[in-house]
Amino acid sequence: MGEGGGAAVRTRAVICREAGAPWELVELDLDEPGAREVRVRFRAAGLCHLDEHARTGGLPVRAPFVGGHEGAGVVEAVGPGVSRVAVGDHVLCSPVPVCGRCRYCATGRQNLCEDGAGPANGAPPFRLGDAEVGGFRGLGTFSERAVVAEASCIGVPAELSPEVAALLGCTVPTGWGSAVRLAGVRAGQTVVVFGCGGVGTSAVRAAATAGARRVVVVDPVPLKRETALRSGATHAFADAAAAHDFVVADTWGELADHAIVTVGRVDDAVLDAALLVVGKAGQVTVTSLGPGSFRHHPSPAIAYTRRIRGGPHGGCNPLDDIPRLVRMHQDGQLDVGGLLTDRYRLDDVRTGFDDLLAGRGVRGVIIHGR
Repeated sequence: MGEGGGAAVRTRAVICREAGAPWELVELDLDEPGAREVRVRFRAAGLCHLDEHARTGGLPVRAPFVGGHEGAGVVEAVGPGVSRVAVGDHVLCSPVPVCGRCRYCATGRQNLCEDGAGPANGAPPFRLGDAEVGGFRGLGTFSERAVVAEASCIGVPAELSPEVAALLGCTVPTGWGSAVRLAGVRAGQTVVVFGCGGVGTSAVRAAATAGARRVVVVDPVPLKRETALRSGATHAFADAAAAHDFVVADTWGELADHAIVTVGRVDDAVLDAALLVVGKAGQVTVTSLGPGSFRHHPSPAIAYTRRIRGGPHGGCNPLDDIPRLVRMHQDGQLDVGGLLTDRYRLDDVRTGFDDLLAGRGVRGVIIHGR
């Protein structure tokens, strides 16, 4: 546990006891932060498919764990050696910690930071009786309070809405970076985005801002297609075949420059559709981290120099890109609030995920303290 030595703080949190078990609201003990650790009182947390994949066992996570990997709040306490933030600061928490010292941080690849996800001291910060409980991706934002690594905290303006700040921790930079950092979308290009939840819609906005001539979305949910069209998409289709036919006609057979895959589960069908909709030297950027598998024949990629690329956090550098996205939101260039379709209490996490999985919203958030 942390090395702060103070009395444990009690916090309400939503945990998963074991793979496949339902989300459960409990009270946990939380020690004072140790060296290079920070205790945050969360005000908002995002609901994401990734948390549900961890709960069901689709991602390998040590259980029990507190769910939630994007959140925003206020620093309540800091441990020894903390210099990035101070008590009273408003922060968002990134599931990609940035130490600033390793070779990847030093070469502008902060999304590959060697610190990895987890408290600075390496021990799970929560306790349920005698059992240690970790926070998902080193955070656990489905808790009123959490002890996290200083490397996971990024200061934000106090006037920034906490629900907007929460989504700026993961959803928005992952989608934005997929288009701008990993794909490198340029003016005049044609981009096809598969899956238009919060990440996909953020990729749509980034591609449109970069000057793409066509931004085509594929999603079976009408609400998500409508949101994407309001966010800069030029065309929206319910299935990949219709999108492919449009791209063939619109580009005179040259096909798209980029396909960006942000669906919850990557499989043969999605990857086939993405590879076949891009033309010669086109790139398929896969952002999805959910469970899935594919066994695609390499010939279509090799014959036409098509590329498949992935990367955590959309290839973003959190300490540089997240403040940039905050300013874009404040200047009206990036409407993060437009992604928010539902708000829930901590007690309603199961309902929130039911809505998310059923496609009844684009992105939901938990509002702590009500």
